[in-house]
Amino acid sequence: MRKILLGLLVFVVVLVAAVVAAPFLFKDKLRALADKQIAQRVRAKVEYDPNNIGVSLLHSFPDLTLDIKELRVIGLDSFSRDTLAYLPNLRVGLDVMTVIKGQEIKINTVELERPDLSLRRLKSGRANWDVMISDSAAAAKGQDTSQVSLAIKGWKLTDAHLRYEDLTLPFRMEARGVNHSGSGDFASNVFDMTSKTTAADLDMTYGGVAYVTDKQLDADVTLNMDLNKNLYTFKDNKIKLNDFPFSFAGAIGLPNATDITYDLTFKALETDFKTLLSLVPGVFTEKFKNIETSGLVAFDGYAKGTQTATQLPGYGVNLTVTNGRFKYPDLPREAKNINLKMKVDNPTGVTNDVKVNIPQFHLDLGPDPVDGNIAIDGLNPMKVDGRVKANVNLAEALKVYPVKDLAMRGQFFVDGTAKGVYSKTQMPVVNAAIRLANGYVKSAKFPAPIENINLSGTVVNTTGQVNDTQINLPQFKMVLEGEPLEGRLTAHNIDKPVFDTNVRGTVDLTKITKIFPLQGMTVTGRVAGDIAAKGNMADVEAGRYQNVVASGTVRASNVTYKSKDLPQGVKISSGTATFNNNQIALQSLNGVAGSSDFAASGTISNYLGYLFTPGQSLKGNLTVNSRNFNVNEWMVDEVSAKPTVATTGGKAPAKAEGVLQIPKFFDLVLNSHVDNVTYDNLKLTDAKGVVAVNDQTATLKNLTFNTLGASFGTTGSYSSKNLAHPKFNFGLNINNLSFQKAFSAFNTIKTLVPLASQVEGVFGTTFNVSGEMGPDMFPNLATLSGKGIFDVIKAAINQSEVMTKVASLTTLPELKTLVVVNKKIQANLVDGNLVVQPFDLTIGDVKMTLGGQNSLTGALAYVTAINTPTGKLGNALNGKLTQLTGVQNIQGTDRVTLGLNIGGTVKAPVVKLTSGSMKAQGQTLVKNVAKQKALDLLGVKPRAVSKEDSIRRAGQTAEEAAAQAELDKKQQRIDAANKAKEQLAKGFNSLFGKPKAKPKPAEPADTAKH
Repeated sequence: MRKILLGLLVFVVVLVAAVVAAPFLFKDKLRALADKQIAQRVRAKVEYDPNNIGVSLLHSFPDLTLDIKELRVIGLDSFSRDTLAYLPNLRVGLDVMTVIKGQEIKINTVELERPDLSLRRLKSGRANWDVMISDSAAAAKGQDTSQVSLAIKGWKLTDAHLRYEDLTLPFRMEARGVNHSGSGDFASNVFDMTSKTTAADLDMTYGGVAYVTDKQLDADVTLNMDLNKNLYTFKDNKIKLNDFPFSFAGAIGLPNATDITYDLTFKALETDFKTLLSLVPGVFTEKFKNIETSGLVAFDGYAKGTQTATQLPGYGVNLTVTNGRFKYPDLPREAKNINLKMKVDNPTGVTNDVKVNIPQFHLDLGPDPVDGNIAIDGLNPMKVDGRVKANVNLAEALKVYPVKDLAMRGQFFVDGTAKGVYSKTQMPVVNAAIRLANGYVKSAKFPAPIENINLSGTVVNTTGQVNDTQINLPQFKMVLEGEPLEGRLTAHNIDKPVFDTNVRGTVDLTKITKIFPLQGMTVTGRVAGDIAAKGNMADVEAGRYQNVVASGTVRASNVTYKSKDLPQGVKISSGTATFNNNQIALQSLNGVAGSSDFAASGTISNYLGYLFTPGQSLKGNLTVNSRNFNVNEWMVDEVSAKPTVATTGGKAPAKAEGVLQIPKFFDLVLNSHVDNVTYDNLKLTDAKGVVAVNDQTATLKNLTFNTLGASFGTTGSYSSKNLAHPKFNFGLNINNLSFQKAFSAFNTIKTLVPLASQVEGVFGTTFNVSGEMGPDMFPNLATLSGKGIFDVIKAAINQSEVMTKVASLTTLPELKTLVVVNKKIQANLVDGNLVVQPFDLTIGDVKMTLGGQNSLTGALAYVTAINTPTGKLGNALNGKLTQLTGVQNIQGTDRVTLGLNIGGTVKAPVVKLTSGSMKAQGQTLVKNVAKQKALDLLGVKPRAVSKEDSIRRAGQTAEEAAAQAELDKKQQRIDAANKAKEQLAKGFNSLFGKPKAKPKPAEPADTAKH
């Protein structure tokens, strides 16, 4: 006994030690192995926190449990936005001895708690679950494929959410509250796999039709697994949907990587009608067990053949109900004499080969019979032969079958037959009549009832030709919460209908859309009107509106509209309009769009063509006024065209996000006046002018506004036809704009005129500019072109690095601070680069000429000539000038001209002295050098100049040459380039040329080096 107790004590000590030591001994090793396997074997993005990995011996003793929390698997490429799996808690049971020995680790069990799995197959056949790299592919890369093996004997899912979508079929399945467990020896090639599955909520759709909705699932299945043959045979199994049990027999095979073979039969396991009744929507509730039923059910079917990417296997279903009956114990009436025969057969699996035959369907809802039959052969085209006939008291029907929170009254009659072919060009011969007398509907979702519903109509087609269909609704009436609505409609010639209708009354859109929900849209408010229309759609499409009779009046109050494409929403507080077949006369329209108010009046024409003929434009001339309009909330993504305001929950963003989209098929003239406009971070006031909208282009005519303390005027256009590259062409007229405010507010100024950050004062400009807008609705600087004049009213340049360096180099301290008054400066924009034409300044007794350009990268390329009294220059500079000019006695001269190059950037300028002269003609040199820089930027190549041309042009002034260079046409630009080059040579010759043969005694010849 002592030995036994001692041995037991040793075992317990070892076990406790192992439990304590396991996380320390194996955690890092298993984490490294997991990282390596994911990197080498998984073709997806796997996210988890290494701190969420744990190791234990207790959960699945004697296996070692690897516990990973909060793991996500996200697809790549087409599935990069899809989460394939979210696993809050993943437990993997590992063979402990294989872990200890460091040999091939065997995975014995897998458990998933609350997993969310989404499996998708695209139309191309690509599947998001195809993320594992095969052993052969891994081995081909030289990777070790023997570190982990699947020896799974059991697995478990708890409270899972599963989604499966196959767009090749198309088929969709979703299950919630799934609990699943299974076992089988996957280390063997032939074994039995047993599983048990329950689901609280199961939905299945095929081809957009819901075949299983909100059903409960309970399945016990045993499959014989032959992994050698990839053949899976059903053995003992029982599957129950709600209370309807059935089973499978046969096998499913996987002969290759893409196909599936079926040889299956299935049948109901019980014949009680109650089991089938449980599948009817709304029946399987807590009261289901108390329903009285009788009758028999027979149900069986098959699936046989091969499923490929383009075809289903053959299939068939047989269902028979004989003398069915059910009665709710708390309702006075019963449904009885329920008889149904249905056969669906498609032995080939080709969709168009399906045949559906229901030769008999009958039931009595209390005292009211319902009969029908139908035969369908094929889908496209579809041969149809069927009839439905019913005359039901709706109040009595609710005494048979309860619908929660619904009250109905009225006598509903329908009798319709259809026989023939349904296709794009044909329809069956139809004779149908429908009547509802004294109808009444009220539900919990819509507590206000619809009362006094009376309608009567027929649909008749005697030939099978689509255009021979006659629709006649001579009268319909209803009262919606005290508001009457009535009208009539007749129509024929379905392809291009001939119609005659009128509707009058008031519609509460809030209540109507609760009865008939609009997908993805919210509409509220009230619309009252008296509308009549008579004509032919062929006339509408051809624009022959004189042949259409349309008239009426519409009044709207508190109408709101919001959708995914318009998340900011529109509300019309009040509006009144009259119309005829030519136009709508809008007397008044007041409301808000997003956070922006508006008031409009005017006329709208071609509304019939716009509504009914794709591609025709809505035309009009409107006066639109607003107190506050926020442009930011009307931006869209430049690729998807989706509103960017949607990302802010429908709220107006503080700054512009996206580009402004001009609507298609609008041909409108808007005479607008807006008191306050918000655009990006700018606030505009008193904006008024004319905006013409046509062909996705907004043309601005004499639009004026105030902002930043200045007045702005513009005429031009903005086009969003190419939403990724919207284009603009504007003429700007700006008065009294502060340099500092312009620099702070406009990114364009920051890049193109960086010196503005160091300028105090005001300016105006008359400028024409064109280019593209970027994705943030600001100009793409690389695309800008234009020209104009900057009118500097008064400006002071203080603490400028550029002028500080110029002053230091020239020893002229007065140049540190420049004051410019009433100076007009010409400038060009060429591919986003600002080219400043030479202009003159006077600072005391110093004269200065400046011109050049700055690039998109902020690089400066300016030249300047400074004419100053020689006595103001320092000795060091005098020595440099002696070297440049060859004049030994610089101090003996009256004035000198310095030539400087300004490079670098505004914050880090580079200033160099390049020339010196005893003459004042250095200003001419600056103008020509600056002009040549501009022409070089334009890419203009000089042409050969004849001797006669040279002689003729030698007498022209630099101003004439500059004017010549500004001409727009290519030939004129070339002439200007040659003239600039000629003047440049002239300037160099006169300043730095060889000594003249007979120099004037008072002024030595220049001998500048170059």
